[in-house]
Amino acid sequence: PINLYSWIFNISNTLTHFTPAGTPYILIPFMFCIEFVSNLIRPLTLSVRLAANITAGHLIICLISSTSSSLSLFSAMIIILIQCLLMLLEMMVALIQAYVFSTLSLLYYNE
Repeated sequence: PINLYSWIFNISNTLTHFTPAGTPYILIPFMFCIEFVSNLIRPLTLSVRLAANITAGHLIICLISSTSSSLSLFSAMIIILIQCLLMLLEMMVALIQAYVFSTLSLLYYNE
């Protein structure tokens, strides 16, 4: 939404951002296309990165928990311990992903 607002109300600055100063005239259409696609893909890559990390962690925990139903009591206790450690790891990954998401969002916004 921020880029769309910038594109509508500040079109000259947006177009100069797509084609940097000193670009040869023959490369301007290619540079414009590449930068335009790059700006459209950025929100998609942020969302895919978050979804993939969340899904991967949950899949690992679900796969481990599905094996614990047919095991002995001692083995089930070890799997529960492993799951607790994985949940701790998932929380740390979530903190790192929140930091990466906010940092990249600010970088994209400032550009």
